[in-house]
Amino acid sequence: MANKLVLIDGNSIIYRAFFALPLLNNDKGVYTNAVYGFTTMLLRILEEEKPTHILVAFDAGKTTFRHETYQEYKGGRQKTPPELSEQIPLLKELLDSFNIPHYQLNQYEADDIIGTLSKEAETDRWDVTVISGDKDLLQLVSDQVTVSLTKKGITDVERYTPQFMKEKMEITPDQLIDLKALMGDSSDNIPGVPGVGQKTATKLLKQYNTLEEVYANLDEVSGKKLKEKLENHQEDAFMSKELVTIKRDSPVQVTIKDIVYDGYDAQQVSTMFKDLGFQSLLNRLQGSTDNEQREDAKTLPDLEYDIVDHVTNEMFTGYESFMVEIVEDNYHEATIHGFGVVNNKHAYFIPTDVALQSEAFKQWVENERMEKVVFDAKQTLVALLRQGMHIRGIRFDMLLASYLLNPSENNHDIPAIGNRMGRNDVLFDEEVYGKGAKMKVPEQSPLAEHVVRKASTMYNLREAMEEQLQQNEQDKLLNELEIPLALVLGEMEHTGVRVDIERLKEMDQDLKQRLSELEQEVYELAGEEFNLNSPKQLGPILFEKLKLPVVKKTKTGYSTAADVLEQLRDEHEIIPKLLLYRQLGKLQSTYLTGLLRVVHVDTNKIHTHFNQALTQTGRLSSVDPNLQNIPIRLEEGRKIRQAFVPAKKDWMMFAADYSQIELRVLAHIAGDDKLIDAFVHDVDIHTQTAMDVFHVEKDAVTSNMRRQAKAVNFGIVYGISDYGLSQNLGITRKEAKQFIERYFESYPGVKTYMDEIVQEAKHKGYVSTIMKRRRYLPEITSRNFNRRSFAERTAMNTPIQGSAADIIKQAMLDLHAKLREENLTARMLLQVHDELILEAPKEEINKLKEIVPAVMENTVKLNVPLKVDYAYGESWFDAK
Repeated sequence: MANKLVLIDGNSIIYRAFFALPLLNNDKGVYTNAVYGFTTMLLRILEEEKPTHILVAFDAGKTTFRHETYQEYKGGRQKTPPELSEQIPLLKELLDSFNIPHYQLNQYEADDIIGTLSKEAETDRWDVTVISGDKDLLQLVSDQVTVSLTKKGITDVERYTPQFMKEKMEITPDQLIDLKALMGDSSDNIPGVPGVGQKTATKLLKQYNTLEEVYANLDEVSGKKLKEKLENHQEDAFMSKELVTIKRDSPVQVTIKDIVYDGYDAQQVSTMFKDLGFQSLLNRLQGSTDNEQREDAKTLPDLEYDIVDHVTNEMFTGYESFMVEIVEDNYHEATIHGFGVVNNKHAYFIPTDVALQSEAFKQWVENERMEKVVFDAKQTLVALLRQGMHIRGIRFDMLLASYLLNPSENNHDIPAIGNRMGRNDVLFDEEVYGKGAKMKVPEQSPLAEHVVRKASTMYNLREAMEEQLQQNEQDKLLNELEIPLALVLGEMEHTGVRVDIERLKEMDQDLKQRLSELEQEVYELAGEEFNLNSPKQLGPILFEKLKLPVVKKTKTGYSTAADVLEQLRDEHEIIPKLLLYRQLGKLQSTYLTGLLRVVHVDTNKIHTHFNQALTQTGRLSSVDPNLQNIPIRLEEGRKIRQAFVPAKKDWMMFAADYSQIELRVLAHIAGDDKLIDAFVHDVDIHTQTAMDVFHVEKDAVTSNMRRQAKAVNFGIVYGISDYGLSQNLGITRKEAKQFIERYFESYPGVKTYMDEIVQEAKHKGYVSTIMKRRRYLPEITSRNFNRRSFAERTAMNTPIQGSAADIIKQAMLDLHAKLREENLTARMLLQVHDELILEAPKEEINKLKEIVPAVMENTVKLNVPLKVDYAYGESWFDAK
């Protein structure tokens, strides 16, 4: 097989990927858009080029040997956004997972590394492909070296050969250096000859071939002004040539034989993709990870247990590990495949039919004094409620304990926890249920052993996990907040929220009608009918027929992505209609059709699943369906809430939400006097910030000033950079930087807090919320600037976001207790961000107006008052 070398300009490609894609981050808050874009291109390169050798070259730093020649080389470039800088270490980790070497060399640029290695390969007659967005690399083009240049973004690529260069640019690869020497390059601050552009430079080179020949024949150059420019800037021209010439004999410490590529391990890359949240790329991996075997499962220790045919009181001692085995993901409708019970005397597997027919089993489940260790209290509660039993006496939840101890871990199943705690005696699910056949119920005996092993692991690990929690001062967080909350959430899930099916269907039809009308309006503006959902048909309409400016091209034609259409919004009245058509189409398909799909047929209710052990900040999320993501910017999106109604006649929906809770938490934690004073006196914080940042009186604050101040306020909470703020507000980075600086001048306590929390994180290795929830930041002391800066930003915002999450959780517990204390039939249904949604009989509404804000505002004591707004009505929409 012929040797095929691929050399990738790492800095160029990740830079282009960053600006080609919107800012994305994974569930840990790590920005990933640039790495995602780079990886998309990398997978395509590996598939299309099939390299035998590969290397990704990076710049080593800002200073290179070229600065000795010209100190202003690359001067004037904007500072790399931290959101991009943070991703470069991630990219290198990802390349390691692909077994792809990467390299950088002090005082040299990636171009020099690529030039040196391509020359070595060229000498050996290898086939070489260079991938970059930098035209300087075109000087490497030869019969052996093809340079693939990204045009717009990273998907549209042109392959440059000597012939293609001649046709497209009218010059040879060698002449590119002379071309750049004459015309200069503003992006690299290379002066060239002022006033000489590409057209003039090309004309000169076609006539005289090289820069040296141009100056040797200067007298013959036509045009007095051009001749003067060339004469006056001869030194600049030759210096520019030196600067743009790639050094192809750089002291690179690797050779082409060192960068062999034998392919990647799909499992290794898959793990990285999962960690980064690249779900859409997982399916593109070559090979399969299904063949992975768990070796230690073959040598499991013997386990004694009984499969019982009846339940007796003697089986329970008062401290049991209790495992409810549910195979299906949707535990609201799942089959229970059996129960595991382990105590200090023995281990038992109780088949489902035996347990559910036993009064002794029911009495034990519902006995508050009989202590139980479970894996997932919420799931256990819901599963048993469906069988007419209300579990009590839960003293330990292994899932939640693991989540508090290891908040950055993605896997909290029993085998993973066992491994982290040094226990390897639990079978993986696939070992019992069969790979790819998780729903299949196995033989009774393997199932029994599997379930009992899980229960045994929980029994044996409880003490060690509790000791860790006590050392972390987190035992109260688990026992007084998370476990009680799990039971409240379980009741909420089991109760579900009623949905007006007919209203949903009516909205579905209305949206379909509106989409049809929009379709006709687009057809009229386009002058013909076509498939609005087909980019291949839409592209020619917009860019050929209507002559709109082309923003981006792809391999298959014109890009009609949302970001492209947004840039064209003011170019033609067809664009806003197309954007609205897409938004309404998503509403109709994802939310209306999606909600109808998950409504329980017997009760007309939706039973969402609250994720309590997912986010590192402690925030709750929901799935199946995700009720926290119903879009409310469009009126049509807000109206979807009209379908969420009380379960009973003459009941109402009641919604209460915290006002600016994260900013209030910031004021409390930072202890900034001015910020505290604004909240104590109930001043509009965004208006106050606008007054401070813009140095104007209250009556001079415009709506736009307030909007910008609001973006700064909430941006500070999330550790926003000048780049991020500039993107949010559509302003320059310089303006955004000034906004942030003025904010810190106005609220110096916030700046002090941010400086001190970073130092605390460096000392402790973690930050905490007001209720002792931890987030570990191992990279806070990293020597790598990018890793360290991300950890510092996380240190600043986690205590704020996490404390707000803790407060809302505590409020749910307090409100649940208060409703029972007052003997009210009102009940909580949903938690969405900072909002709690209840349903209640009309006659209890006045009581709720009194107790709900009182409970929520007094759930914790801060240096500033918590503020709760509430409303009520016939539907969730009316209550907003």
